[in-house]
Amino acid sequence: MALRDIPVLDTRRLVLRAPEAQDYPDFKATFASYRSRFMGGPLNAYEAWMLYAAEIGHWQIRGFGMWMVHLRDSGETVGMAGGWFPAKWPEREIAWIIWPDRGGRGYALEATQRVRQYFYDVAGWTGAVSYIDPKNLESIRLAERLGARRDASASGVDGSDVVYRHPAPEALRGSQLAHGIDMEIANYIDPLFKPKGWAID
Repeated sequence: MALRDIPVLDTRRLVLRAPEAQDYPDFKATFASYRSRFMGGPLNAYEAWMLYAAEIGHWQIRGFGMWMVHLRDSGETVGMAGGWFPAKWPEREIAWIIWPDRGGRGYALEATQRVRQYFYDVAGWTGAVSYIDPKNLESIRLAERLGARRDASASGVDGSDVVYRHPAPEALRGSQLAHGIDMEIANYIDPLFKPKGWAID
């Protein structure tokens, strides 16, 4: 699949597009940082370049891959989310990473929910997993908020990861879980509780 053929996905705050050359500096900086410690990093400049080339090549080989996540208002990138299934991966994975200075705003939840919806409703996936380092508590919490549950019987990638299995499409459609995810994303966009007055602590 050529980069020009990769679909563009939209959410209320985000636009997910094919990774391009101009997006590389943020990717390189992130994978050279401590934030990438659970994803094989930190990487040197050559390793980061090779991984970014693999991100783009994955679309050509598999027909799906990772989108670059952009803020709708400014166009700047805040991370990546999408599908990942390199050689020797036991199952198709839904994966994500948010740049170090962009965490805590719900972008990973919003982007990952959107790509899972695409894979289920458009690409015809019947399920997916996420391979997570057991020390990566942030990603484990996000997987659980997406409804994924640890599958101790599933094969991991290299024995150092745990497998979180996402709900099947039929289990998500119209479910309380799906409604709850939508509500959480909506609260990041427009918080229901906005404190007024003066802080005294």
